[in-house]
Amino acid sequence: MNRTLRLFTNVGTWLITVAITLLGLAALTFFIGRVVPIDPVIAIVGEKASQSVYDRVYLELGLDKPLWMQFWEYVTKLLRGDFGTSYSTSRPVLQDLLDYFPATLELSTLGLFIGVVLGVPMGVASAYWHEKWPDHLMRIVGLIGYSVPIFWLALVALFVFYRQLGWVSGPGQVDVFFTGIVTHVTGSILIDSAMQGHWDVFWNAVSHMILPALLLGYYSLAYISRMTRSVMLDQLSREYVLTARLKGASEFRAVAGHALRNAAIPLVTVIALSYGGLLEGSVLVETIFSWPGIGNYIYSSLFAADMNAVLGGTLLVGVVFVFLNMLSDVLYRLLDPRSRELSR
Repeated sequence: MNRTLRLFTNVGTWLITVAITLLGLAALTFFIGRVVPIDPVIAIVGEKASQSVYDRVYLELGLDKPLWMQFWEYVTKLLRGDFGTSYSTSRPVLQDLLDYFPATLELSTLGLFIGVVLGVPMGVASAYWHEKWPDHLMRIVGLIGYSVPIFWLALVALFVFYRQLGWVSGPGQVDVFFTGIVTHVTGSILIDSAMQGHWDVFWNAVSHMILPALLLGYYSLAYISRMTRSVMLDQLSREYVLTARLKGASEFRAVAGHALRNAAIPLVTVIALSYGGLLEGSVLVETIFSWPGIGNYIYSSLFAADMNAVLGGTLLVGVVFVFLNMLSDVLYRLLDPRSRELSR
């Protein structure tokens, strides 16, 4: 009975925390949208509209009401799934988000996969050869990816590998010749083209995706390898690793089978945060590579003064980031028996 009550209490606390976080996120995006020096009425009617037309649209948008009342109406609409209408596309913002977000998810997932596959081994090797030349080399590689602006790397990569060498395809999701061939089902160009048997479109999309995915993967690799190194240094200094070595365990088993296994628990949170960071950081990469994702949608909407689209896209990215944080907490509890014991 006590365990059931404690479970309901924990779930209730978690739901309240999520609700407060999302409300704060909605408030932050809303008030930033009101502070930005962009007139949404001008964005709709244009600069040459008469004063009477301007005043009518101003009243229709509810901008004459107090700020708290505008926020209350904004929240109630969000609860109904109403993000407003995009002035640029003349479609519901929610529909635009559902169309654009899968492309961002696809690109970010590939970037995360590259970051995990390369970043975790780099971090482990860097910790194992602590203060030796492999450690210094990998730290320099990670430092470059962590400190150099990703938009600069993207521009340089486009110039070198696309313009000069011609190893990859340029901006865009596919070549113009392949546009409109694949029916939009999941929103992922790779999945949709493979499901429908359009392998020429599939490989063309891969050639367009290589460069932005590698850049996001490098950005993710820098963070993951750095955090893996830090966690592994702590684990390799523990007594259980020394005990395993004294009992005759090989170096591979002591490092990978014992130290890395325990380091995997905090790395779950690191990888989840890295995934959220890729979703946020995709704005610049998608803009440079003309990738039809949520980042490019936010960027173009901002320059078109389409605040409904900007607020909707920003809120969606924030919600995904909060969800990833919550998911990492749940996985942490499932993987770490000590946290389960404390929650009983």
